[in-house]
Amino acid sequence: MTKNELVLDGHKLEWHKDRLDAWLKGKLIVPITIDCALTRSCTYRCTYCYGKLQDNDIKKMTLDVILRFLDDAAEIGVKAISFVSDGESTCSPYIYDAILRGKANGLDLALGTNGYLLKDDKLEEILPALTYLRFNVSAAERSRYSEIMGCKEACYDKVMETIKKCVKIKKRLNLDVTIGLQMVLMPQFADQIIPMAKLGKELGVDYTVIKHCSDDENNSLGVDYQKYFNLIETLKEAESYSNESYTVKAKWSKILSEGKREYTQCYGPAFIMQFSGSGLVAPCGMLFNDKYKDFHIGNIVDTSFKKIWKSQRYREVLNKLASNKFNSKTDCGTLCLQHKCNEHLWKLKRGIIKIKSPKGEPPAHKNFV
Repeated sequence: MTKNELVLDGHKLEWHKDRLDAWLKGKLIVPITIDCALTRSCTYRCTYCYGKLQDNDIKKMTLDVILRFLDDAAEIGVKAISFVSDGESTCSPYIYDAILRGKANGLDLALGTNGYLLKDDKLEEILPALTYLRFNVSAAERSRYSEIMGCKEACYDKVMETIKKCVKIKKRLNLDVTIGLQMVLMPQFADQIIPMAKLGKELGVDYTVIKHCSDDENNSLGVDYQKYFNLIETLKEAESYSNESYTVKAKWSKILSEGKREYTQCYGPAFIMQFSGSGLVAPCGMLFNDKYKDFHIGNIVDTSFKKIWKSQRYREVLNKLASNKFNSKTDCGTLCLQHKCNEHLWKLKRGIIKIKSPKGEPPAHKNFV
């Protein structure tokens, strides 16, 4: 593996041997990455949005709550925070303060956004503080963008201009931040695959990643995973637009998995934890909904994350997920954020593979496992 290589379809656990060792010994570890939103609000109504399946008791995160969380995370040893999860974090007026505070605390920061509310006059301030900035753009053509992402066509124009400005600032200031596009692919969006590959190149971003669409255990979004197999050649063609400065990558391992898992227990949240934009601390986004209250750990609006992490409740929930009382094949949705980590941890736990020290330079964004 060469330095700065992007891992867009896999995990980076090997680069955190100390926590893997501790976890295998049964010790409580600090999450390497926390994926969270600062609000459950969103300006768009994407047709594929998993957020509508994640309803829970909404509490408003104030600036004090957000800064306390970022201070706690740094103090206990969290390495990276990605502002993604179940809401559009740019809807929070505190997103810029959060990015700067997190960076000042020594955390790696990332932002996933539709980009519509991202303030252009803040870009020069936040881009140097971000490890990566990912724009969620699931259609390259203006009319299809509006249709698929549930917004006015004019939103497309604003977002494209913002992406161009980000690229210009990165080049002018010679920044390390990675700027990318993410397409959430449902089979019925196939007409946008090649246009997306071309769009990313035209905009000058570092990558375009094409990923599967997750669904819940009841197939509420109606994703037909078998139909992804009809798109293999088109996805390969999209990847052919890659060159030395631009990467197009399909998340093959998930797109062609048929939405199935090999593992039953869930170990990933110990390494990558998720918070809802309501402040809810839960193991993962699949379990945000109120119907999964048995897996809810606490809320950072009410209690500091440091106390939540040290609590008996935190241990109880993670231990339940890792026990025979939980079956990820039937008890939660498909292809979650922790999926690739879970595949690796499942094999480690059963002695199928052993911890190895990775060779070469670390990949880009190694703290976003």
